[in-house]
Amino acid sequence: MNYTEISLGEIASMKYGKIPDKDILLPDGGYPVFSGYRITGYAKEYLYDDPMLIVVARGVGGTGDVKISPPKSWITNLSIVLDLNEKLVDKWYLKYKLSLENLREKLNTGAAQAQITIENLSRYKIKIPSLDEQTRISSLLSAYDELIENNRRRIQLLEKAARLLYKEWFVHFRFPGHEHVKIKNGLPEGWERKRLREIAEIIMGQSPKSKYYNEEGVGLPFHQGVTNFGFRFPTHKTYCTVKVRIAEPGDILLSVRAPVGRINITLDKIVIGRGLSAIRSRCGQQNFLFYSLKNHFFKENIMGRGAIFAAITKKDLHDVEILQPPDTLIEMFQEQVVPIDHQIANLYRMIEHLAKARDLLLPRLMNGEIDI
Repeated sequence: MNYTEISLGEIASMKYGKIPDKDILLPDGGYPVFSGYRITGYAKEYLYDDPMLIVVARGVGGTGDVKISPPKSWITNLSIVLDLNEKLVDKWYLKYKLSLENLREKLNTGAAQAQITIENLSRYKIKIPSLDEQTRISSLLSAYDELIENNRRRIQLLEKAARLLYKEWFVHFRFPGHEHVKIKNGLPEGWERKRLREIAEIIMGQSPKSKYYNEEGVGLPFHQGVTNFGFRFPTHKTYCTVKVRIAEPGDILLSVRAPVGRINITLDKIVIGRGLSAIRSRCGQQNFLFYSLKNHFFKENIMGRGAIFAAITKKDLHDVEILQPPDTLIEMFQEQVVPIDHQIANLYRMIEHLAKARDLLLPRLMNGEIDI
């Protein structure tokens, strides 16, 4: 293949996204808010009708990552949005190409926190083949991404169904048999509020010295904060050879430092650092507890006394009040959501396998080793 060297500023105009006003944010439903490198919430409005190519400019994690936003989404100022000249470059090809470029290391201008600027990104040069070649390569790779995206959409629909069921029963109090239950002091009769420490085991993370970290897969996966959090499950990048504070498979991971209140579930045994806590139901009600915490922390930074860069202390977290309906009702809820949660986990594993196959193929297509 013949390649032409070109700067990104010659094939795209660029601008930063925008922070949405608080009054347009929604706990669920609405248009996705794409913050940095993933969906972090929903809004009543959107900024971009079409899917847009973005480069993560700064944030808690993912600086330099290259993504394509969902259609009709709000993109925050953590990302640089590239409006491409599609007569010169294929959007998906450029996404795959830039994902191999290690932009974080090549373009970082930050000191304490990694950062990429529009000025540096515009000057960055790449070599690209003809538009026809780009389209053929991206069509092959995007077949994998379409399968991945279909599975992600299924996950989102399943989680939305479970969260709506939780809200219907435990927020609006329209649970089975609610017509025959009296409301006393704002709660159905027989319901109560309990502190988190009463219903769950809470493990506060502790960070080992950095000399015990590696990215070669030695030891257990290590998570210090939300850098590698996903929509529901974290991905593993860093490993640790010292087992200090452990989260077991199925534990709820809650960020206790900014952004406070972000939640994931670990599918694997992991080491947790000081930015996270692991939470485990004492009575086998883990699925109910997960949705309860998701509802409680639906806006990040809801705790920490209102400061944007606050942290939750151990006492703060232990004293969080969680609504506790009768066990019989929780069991009915879990009968509905446990199969949903198992299906979500299986879909996520499928996504992992598809992504691994795509990533093995990607560099060989980009450097011309495979003819298509």
